[in-house]
Amino acid sequence: MKPSCSGAILAGGLSSRFQGRNKAFFELNGRRVIDPIIEVFQKVFDDILIVTNTPLAYLDYDVTLVSDIFSVRSSLTGIHAGLLYAQNPYVFVAACDTPFIREEMIHLVVSSIHPDAAAVMPETPSGTEPLLAAYARSALPAIEWHLKREKFKIKRVFRKMRVVKIPEETVLAVDPDLKSFFNINTAADLDRAGKKDS
Repeated sequence: MKPSCSGAILAGGLSSRFQGRNKAFFELNGRRVIDPIIEVFQKVFDDILIVTNTPLAYLDYDVTLVSDIFSVRSSLTGIHAGLLYAQNPYVFVAACDTPFIREEMIHLVVSSIHPDAAAVMPETPSGTEPLLAAYARSALPAIEWHLKREKFKIKRVFRKMRVVKIPEETVLAVDPDLKSFFNINTAADLDRAGKKDS
């Protein structure tokens, strides 16, 4: 049975390090970077959204396309749109440039959802990971409060709310190399991704 959780892929970034070119559509070993993310989402979620300000670019995908409500681009803005349009009370969020996200990692996060929690975030040596996490629709008022005040740090929004943190050792048990958290920010990252996938 699939969870009462939607999946949202955030694809509204500026890609400033790539001169505005869309990272989701970069070729990675013959496929678009976003393709394996959508494929793994389809194994877990019935309701899949892509949050993008260029929806026409994603018409090839059998997903729900939504755009930001707030004009300022940020990951928090994308999370807000995903929560607003999702069919379920919880939304699992991932960035469009994380091509190695594992199905087991998604299941780990989703299975850790607690009715009293506003968010579920895995912990890695870098700290909590807000862009591979699940969020409750009940957090929308707090998110909107921060967005209206141009406070865009995700962790700050949830500082006074209950956050389920998945311990690092549990995360490593399902993804020892932490490949799920690898994202493409630079041309060097794209080159490394090609080597990881080969």
